[in-house]
This record gives sequence, structure tokens and C-alpha cells, in this order.
Amino acid sequence: MQIVTTISVWLIPCIILVILLTAVWRKIPAYEEFVEGGKEGLKMSISLLPFLLGMMVAISILRSSGALDAFIGLLQPFLEKVGFPAEITPLALIRPISGTAALSVTSEMIELYGPDSFLGRLASTMQGSTDTTLYILTVYFGAVGIKKMGGDALKVGLIADFIGIIVSVIVVSWMFL
Repeated sequence: MQIVTTISVWLIPCIILVILLTAVWRKIPAYEEFVEGGKEGLKMSISLLPFLLGMMVAISILRSSGALDAFIGLLQPFLEKVGFPAEITPLALIRPISGTAALSVTSEMIELYGPDSFLGRLASTMQGSTDTTLYILTVYFGAVGIKKMGGDALKVGLIADFIGIIVSVIVVSWMFL
């Protein structure tokens, strides 16, 4: 565990150092490029606001209506048979939709079970091993003006999320049980 801690402490500063050294070596004005990227990011964030608002309203309705809890109740017997912890199901379902909602679920789980518990570690691993597929497709495809995204991007994204969820359970079970 000590080696993982050491790597995690030094990895990001080393990556930043490599980027800066590469910029100096190639004579790229790193600070100016950073500022220009910040300007573009601000413009992009303003154009994304309508899409974000739509996703946030949809997620709020899903959680507040009790539809998410009802769906989890239907899945619970099957999940128990295949060895998937029922407590992690809300995170697995909400993560492809919203990163903020998933972070809220993860925080609740860590508060309830503890950060060093099996479920706390599983929630943290799942949070980092999956992505917000529907959010990404809605926001980024909308931002560049794609009206019909086709099914391939959605299929691949959801398959990747499913694999991330399953592998999270396997790896955390293997390492911590």
C-alpha cells in the first residue's frame, strides 16, 4: 500500500513537470496557451448551460419521484444471486447519467459505511472506473451541434460503463475481501 500512496502523491506533479519541460523544449509559450485554453473553456461552459440544466432537471425528477428506488427494488433479488452488492446499485445506475449525483451517492456511502469499508472502497473505485456517458453525449454532442448522435457512441459508452462496474466489483473483492 505504501507504494500506491507514493505513486499517487508524485504522479500529477510529475506529469505537470513533463508537460512544462516539453513546452520549454519545443519553445511553446505554455502560460499563454493555458490562458487561451481557459478563455475557450469559459465560452464552452456558457454554451453548455442549457444542456446541463436539462440533465439536472431530469436527474432530479428521477431521484425525487422514487423511480430509482423502485427500479433498484426490482433488481435486488437478481443482484444478490450474482454476488453484486445491492447497496452499490444506486451508484451503478446513476453514474452513467450524472457525475454530480454519483458523487453525492458515493459521499453518502462513504459517510454511512466508512472510507476503508468494502462498500466505501467499491464506491470510490466505481466512481473512478466509470464515466458519465449520457451526460457526455448530451452536453458535448449538443455543444458541437450534433442533433442525431446515432447509437454507436451510446452503446460503446454504456458497454464501457458496464465493464467498469463489473471490474470494480471484481478487483475490490479480490483486493479487500
